[in-house]
Amino acid sequence: MSIKSSQELVSDALSQIKTLTPTEALELANNNKCNLIDIRDIRELEKMGRIENSLHIPRGMLEFWMDPESPYFKEGKIDMNKEMVLFCAGGLRSALATKTLKDMGFEKISHIDGGFSQMKNSGFKVDK
Repeated sequence: MSIKSSQELVSDALSQIKTLTPTEALELANNNKCNLIDIRDIRELEKMGRIENSLHIPRGMLEFWMDPESPYFKEGKIDMNKEMVLFCAGGLRSALATKTLKDMGFEKISHIDGGFSQMKNSGFKVDK
């Protein structure tokens, strides 16, 4: 039995998804052209802070909250006409999550290289 490593899964995802730099994401956010979606665990948000104007959808609930057929769907929480830009702490979980949403059929989807750790040093405002 051959098991793919997490590194292989991330590499596969990165080859199939759109990756933004923190600067590109900030420009989209400042022009109100995206939904910034923070998929970090709630404990990470409490400890490190939140990116201003971002939506929190925990990684474990992402597919369910984004699926209109799911009882957990968050009606009206996200503007489906805008790019969905996912981020986590460093960019690995968000790469996998972006690939999953792409597999679900979402087209306006990307993630931020370097995640929260790079965003907080790239002009994003952090709420404590």
